[in-house]
Amino acid sequence: MNTLTKLLTGFAIASSFISFSQEKASHKHIDMSNVREGESVEYCTQHKKMMELLQNPAQLKIYQADQAQLAQVEQNMLQQKQQGVVYTIPVVFHVLHDNGVENISRAQILSALDILNRDFRLLNADANNVIAQFQGMPSDVEIEFALATKAPNGTCFSGITRTKNALTHDGSNGNAQVTAIINGNDVYNGQWPGDEYLNIFICEEIGGAAGYTFNPISGFGNSMYAGIWVLQNYVGAIGTSSTFTSRTLTHEVGHWLNLSHTWGPNNNPGNASSCGDDDGVSDTPNTIGVTSCNLTENTCGSVANVENYMDYSYCSKMFTPGQTARMRASLNSSVGGRNNLWTSGNLAATGATGTPSFCAADFYSDKVTVCGGDDVTFYDNSYNGSISGWTWTFAGGTPSSSSLQNPVINYSTPGTYSVTLTATDGSTNKTKTKTNLITVLEGGRPAEIVEGFENISIPNAEWYMNNTNSTGFTITTTASASGSKSLRLNNNTNTAGDVDEFISTNIDLSAVSDVRLTFKYAFAKKASTNTDRLQIYVSKNCGETWSHKKNLSGSNLPTAPNHTGSFIPEDNEWKEITISNISSSFLAENFRVKFKFTAGGGNKLYIDDINIFDLTTVSISENEFISDLKLYPNPTQGNSNIEFSLNQTTDADILLTDMVGKIVEVISSNTLNAGTHKFVVNTNALRAGIYFVNLSIGDQMITQKLIVR
Repeated sequence: MNTLTKLLTGFAIASSFISFSQEKASHKHIDMSNVREGESVEYCTQHKKMMELLQNPAQLKIYQADQAQLAQVEQNMLQQKQQGVVYTIPVVFHVLHDNGVENISRAQILSALDILNRDFRLLNADANNVIAQFQGMPSDVEIEFALATKAPNGTCFSGITRTKNALTHDGSNGNAQVTAIINGNDVYNGQWPGDEYLNIFICEEIGGAAGYTFNPISGFGNSMYAGIWVLQNYVGAIGTSSTFTSRTLTHEVGHWLNLSHTWGPNNNPGNASSCGDDDGVSDTPNTIGVTSCNLTENTCGSVANVENYMDYSYCSKMFTPGQTARMRASLNSSVGGRNNLWTSGNLAATGATGTPSFCAADFYSDKVTVCGGDDVTFYDNSYNGSISGWTWTFAGGTPSSSSLQNPVINYSTPGTYSVTLTATDGSTNKTKTKTNLITVLEGGRPAEIVEGFENISIPNAEWYMNNTNSTGFTITTTASASGSKSLRLNNNTNTAGDVDEFISTNIDLSAVSDVRLTFKYAFAKKASTNTDRLQIYVSKNCGETWSHKKNLSGSNLPTAPNHTGSFIPEDNEWKEITISNISSSFLAENFRVKFKFTAGGGNKLYIDDINIFDLTTVSISENEFISDLKLYPNPTQGNSNIEFSLNQTTDADILLTDMVGKIVEVISSNTLNAGTHKFVVNTNALRAGIYFVNLSIGDQMITQKLIVR
């Protein structure tokens, strides 16, 4: 059938498909029938996203008219046999990151750009090795991709923006991720129109997919949201990605230029019913689609074009002439604004043509907080043009200067230091200084930490903060679990996705064999739909890497009922958390702990009595009844805990007495079963001084001194 007839047939299929029970692509729901062998994400959810968009009947009607118009443009171009014109598309890569591996390098991004240009210009050598049925068919699409070097306000930039936001981990709402980029990127805060730039959004999580985008559609193409989402480890062939995952963008750009999957209008390869569907391209045989390199697949009769970029195989290496015509038609139609992208005026406005001039020195480092004696690698990130020389100055570093492009510098003296780079292209010099960039921590402080925030200000030499909002953590006298002060985060003024971190300096645990981390906190939601999250991490290497130890979210986070006003906790609205799953591998001289709070619309957060205890010093020897008795924190500024294991069921009395033997509190008087037991020793109402915890088991009395500050 001709192209227009095939497209109109596709409309009927799409219309019926809209009535299906939609699978919202999220990190909680992955359709395993849409997953390639050896992977754990859906390779592409483009059709699902289009179906969500076309739920609106008015939008569906517009889309059907758009596709008819695109088909007519395609037929006109085929009749005129328009070839030889190379279209250039300005591209911006927007990296949404949380200072993790998703903050991929410029080199990895340039690798992705090179692969796009290779595949769309038929410069890939593997296209010569397609199976016999498709020899001679691999097509030069005559479309090229160039980094934009001018932002919408005319600012010169590198073609890459970076935005620090925890939404990189939450792909349940792609629009929210783009909004975070619009509001928080490091180049230009505003819309990057989709009819001026091909916007590619690189994230850690995009709703359970490796990539997705939208076909051209009227009234939507000029929006920044008409771009491409892709996982960071499916970008390019180096860094966090690999050759195995390197052609995801080739596939998604095909969708962005109006191609469907080779098996037609759905996201699920392998369905026998797809033999009756069509992708709107005459030279791609009907197929059920595959998720592996099955070169003999012929369920629908003809041998399938498994090596096509729009299939899910591992051996994709070609577009057909029909697909080429369809993509080029999308660039010559007003539908979706794609026809403006390659115009000479837009290429000049976006800086995607000619040889861009050198306009800025820039750099980044592999770490910004280190221990004394650690190395830091600095990477030149200057742009654009041909940069040929680098002059670095490193306060506090060894060496203190360098002319290498990417030098490695050692820092040994505690302090905070600035770095300066002057780059040149031989005729123009540009300088960039980053003030207080590198922090070198003091040596590990003693193992036990008892922090009640009573006599300190923050930040200081023992506590650091990393805030994404103007207020961040502060010390308050409004509420406390003990004493008169606590740590407070004004989360009620945060934007969803904002991240605030409270991080310790180095703590020397090298001589410790067992450790406990305890803290108290208070938090209230504003509404049940709030998604705030408190996470606790520890590091054994000065913060170079972190291990997640505790997650408080959903119904596990609040300590008080929902509160729409300014939340101030009552005494009974504090909760104590004990973290005991700190393995021996973390008992190092450069141990650190991090409290990470991700805003989700809730109220204020309070933290108090952060304690790290060396349990080695408070345990006592085993006997007939009891083993592994521990009393912590000791000394204490609030409650303490007594923990022990019984070897058999027995009567046990636990009493707290003062120095003259007067009973202050009966902690427990019961028959206890064999196993581990833990009791709270309430000292909040006690004066500072020395007390005794007395444990009477059988005919034995065990006494442990407790110091209350």
